[in-house]
Parts: sequence; C-alpha cells; structure tokens
Amino acid sequence: MEKTEKIKLIALGGVGEVGKNMFVVEINSDIFVVDSGLMYPEDEMLGIDMVIPDITYLKENRERVKGIFLTHGHDESIGGIFNLLHHIQVPIYGTKLTLALVGEKLKENRMKQTVLVKEITNETVLNFEHTEVTFFRTNHSIPDSVGISFATTMGAIVHTGDFKFDQTPVGENFSDVGKIATIGDKGVLCLLSDSINAEKPGHSGSEAIVGEEISDVMYNAEGRVIVAVYASNLHRIQQVINAAVKNNRKLAVVGKNMRNILNLAISLGYIDVEDELFISINEINNFGSKEVAILTTSNHGEPLAVLSRMAKQSHKQVNILKGDTILISATPIPGNELVFSRTIDLLCRAGANVVFGQKQVHVSGHGHQEELKMMLNLTKPKYFIPVHGEFKMQKAHAKLAQQVGLSEKNIFLVDKGEVVEFKGEAVYTGGKVPSGNVLIDGLGIGDVGNIVLRDRRLLSQDGILIVVVTLDKKRKKITSGPEIITRGFVYVRESEQLITQATKVVSDIVEKSMNEQSIEWSAIKLNIREALNQFLYEKTKRRPMILPIIMEI
Repeated sequence: MEKTEKIKLIALGGVGEVGKNMFVVEINSDIFVVDSGLMYPEDEMLGIDMVIPDITYLKENRERVKGIFLTHGHDESIGGIFNLLHHIQVPIYGTKLTLALVGEKLKENRMKQTVLVKEITNETVLNFEHTEVTFFRTNHSIPDSVGISFATTMGAIVHTGDFKFDQTPVGENFSDVGKIATIGDKGVLCLLSDSINAEKPGHSGSEAIVGEEISDVMYNAEGRVIVAVYASNLHRIQQVINAAVKNNRKLAVVGKNMRNILNLAISLGYIDVEDELFISINEINNFGSKEVAILTTSNHGEPLAVLSRMAKQSHKQVNILKGDTILISATPIPGNELVFSRTIDLLCRAGANVVFGQKQVHVSGHGHQEELKMMLNLTKPKYFIPVHGEFKMQKAHAKLAQQVGLSEKNIFLVDKGEVVEFKGEAVYTGGKVPSGNVLIDGLGIGDVGNIVLRDRRLLSQDGILIVVVTLDKKRKKITSGPEIITRGFVYVRESEQLITQATKVVSDIVEKSMNEQSIEWSAIKLNIREALNQFLYEKTKRRPMILPIIMEI
C-alpha cells in the first residue's frame, strides 16, 4: 500500500435527508463510491417518481473511479445505480443478495450494457494501489448488509452502512463485533456512521420479540390477518412466514413487487419456506377466514398504498371485510406520518381491527443511541462524520460522539457536496463540489427542474386560464375571440358573469394595443396577463396561471 498523501470525503447524498445515500471516498487520486441510492419524493415534488443524487463530480472524474461499493440492498442504497452505470462503467462490489437486487433494478430500467459485478463477503479483502478494502457484517432489516473499511497509511476510513446491534436477530445475521473492534484497534482516521435513530434513546428492540408478537396477533385473530410490510424487509417477511406456519394459516401474497423480491430471496436461500404454505390470491375464499393470512406491500415497497385501496373496496383482488385484523409491521419514513394516520383511519372505518404501534410488531433496522455509542466506542475514530439522516439526526449523533469523548472540532456536520480533506495532520473543510437532486419523472431523468416544479405548484394551487384571440394585423381588428378556457380555476357554468367580464377586459386591452403605431405581440401578451391578473385577483383573490395565445390571419 502506497503512502497516503491526502484523503477527501464527500457526501453526494444521504445527508440532510433520509435516503439517496451516496458517499465518495477519495484516496490520493483514486475515487471509491459507497452506495448509489434513491429517495422517494416529498409532497411538494408534484408528479415526481423518485429523486437521485447529482453525479456531475463523478462524471467529470470518471477515469479516477475505481469501483462502486454497496452496503446493502435497500432502495436508499442501490436505487439510483442504473443512472450511475449509464455514465460510468466500473465494477460493482456487493454481497450476493445485494447484487441480485441490483440485477432486478437494472432489468426494471432496461439497462442493456454489461455490468461488471464482483461478489464479496465479510471475509473479502480487495487490494488497490492506495488502499486495502475490507468488509464487516452488520445487522439490519435486510440480510447480507456490510460496513466497509478503507485502510490507508493515515488510518482507516470506516463507513458503517445502515446498522443496529441485535443480540437475537433473525437467522444468523449477527454483527462482526470482533472485526469492528480490530479495525478500531488498528486505528480509524474517520468514521461515517448511520444517524437515522440518533434522537431515540436506549436500544432498538430485538427481532426476537417482534416474531413472537406477530405470532400472537395471528393466534388471537378471529378472522383473516392482513400484514403490511416493506417489501425489502426480508427479516420481517420471514417472521410472518414463521407465524403463519405456527398458526396453521395459508399465506397469500399481494403485489407484484413483493412476489418478485420473495421469489428472489427464496431462490437464493435467504428465506426459508415450504411451497405448500402459499396459496394464490384467488384461492382465499376456499379456506376459512381463520386459516388465511395475506402479505402485502405496493410497487415502491411502500406498505400502505395497497391497504388504502383495500379499505376503499377498490382493490381488484382483496378488500377489507368486517372482522379482518390488519397488522402494520412498519414505521413511516419521515414525512409519511400523515399517510399512515389517514390509512389507519380508513381501515377502522372499513370495520378492521388495526394493530399498529400498540404492540411491538415492528422494530427499526437502525440502531438507537446506545448502539450508535457502541459503534463509536468500538471504532475509536479520530474524526467523525454523521451520515444517513436529516440534519437534526446528524446533530443528535454529533452530541453522542461528544458524550463518548470525541472533541467537537473533530466532528463534521456536512451538507451535500461539502468536502472534508485530510492532508498529513491537517484537516480542511469548506470546499464544494456540484451536488443536489436529480428528479425522475416517467422516463425523463433530470428534465424536470425547479421551474417545472414551480409551474406544477402554481397549477395545483389556482389552476390555469387560457386566452385565445385571433387578430387581423392589416386591418387592426379582432377577427375572433377573445375566448377564455379555464381548468382548475372556477366552474365555468356557475361563473359566466366573471368570464364575460374577463373577456371584456381582454378585448379592451387588445383594441387599445392595436391603435398604437407598432404592434408588439409580446407587449400585448404582457398587457393581457397583467390586466387579467389584477382583475381576477380583485374578484376571486386567486392567481391562476394565465396563458395568452394570439393568432394572426
């Protein structure tokens, strides 16, 4: 391993937000990318399907990128990989399950080019010119999760990925505590650690308790049990399967996404199940209601979208019946709390018994404060960067680091694009690289920007009003119109007087403009827009988007 002259650490995503994880580790001239995730849109991102990181910096330095290292198979870590591979052809390193899920993502996005995938385990050691990369097993809500250590002559750079410390996990998914401690003993220059639950005291609950609670709910339910989970939470799916077997219930799976992930996990041996447990959704009525359990999620793995349709009696295959027990084994991602609350209300109205929150039928896959402190104590880093979480979570994590003895000046709360650079004994901050959100709408990647979103917001608030006028330029007169068409502004049949008055305002403006020496189309449009805007605001206190269309004969 060559002597390390300088190290740069840059977050392109996953800081100041939940999801969209992407971190750049730059050692001398080599660039290593950790994760390439997506984020589902916030409410104000109207019509947007997903959000991925801006990879301008990686595109500009593509010849220096040595590989993409994936910590686990959740969308927030692998969902944006198709866009990265479209621009940069480098090997992807990941565990067996993570790479299988990446394969599904690439199929979804119709990726044609061959992708070089290299399977790793927690025992793998990769040697590059300036670093040795090793992996350690972590415990998370999906199997095959790893943390990554980049060894350098200045000390290791350790990225934890998403993790918790569960002493009684599902299956054999124990954390490599000894290995993490060994990396800490050798010397860690900087730790990048998961902050999602940094505000929550104590320990995250154990999966063992959840398994028992799910089984109890199935045992006590008088009718069908419908379980909603995140599609990628394979540990939880295994527990639902175990509970169904224990309570002699057949299991039906609703949702294409859930079926795909389930089939993949079964074929790779990550889920243990007998084929005879499953029945098709059409066979549900052939069994008594106490003999059936239903597993559901939606296309984005969002657990409640399908339940909402079932509650409204609008699902093609399964609808909520009085006496059904609904078990929601998921917590809302930040920003989705309102959706959860509304859906639970709908389910109660449909006559279902909803189990959510009051029993421990779900635990987070992210460690609480005591587990985060344990990671800090095991690795003993010289410097610390909290990642994966909103700013308040990063800040809470920084406080925990101070509690275990790190100096405040050695903790960096970074924003997207900010560079932390290590040279010898010195640390430099304040540099910036291009960063931000790339919005995906349908097949378009990045073609919807702030201006388009602003227009969508305006249209959603007060609607649109289109004015069509046909002019005879030579004779300087209106030959047809003005005609006013509105959508989302007022109900035309009940607002005829308003539309008539607005038409007169436009006629007056156009006739006045036609009498001037030179006729400027742009000036006429601007005058129409301004006059109508003022008139409509006075009459309705609304500001619709106004589009004047002038035609000439």
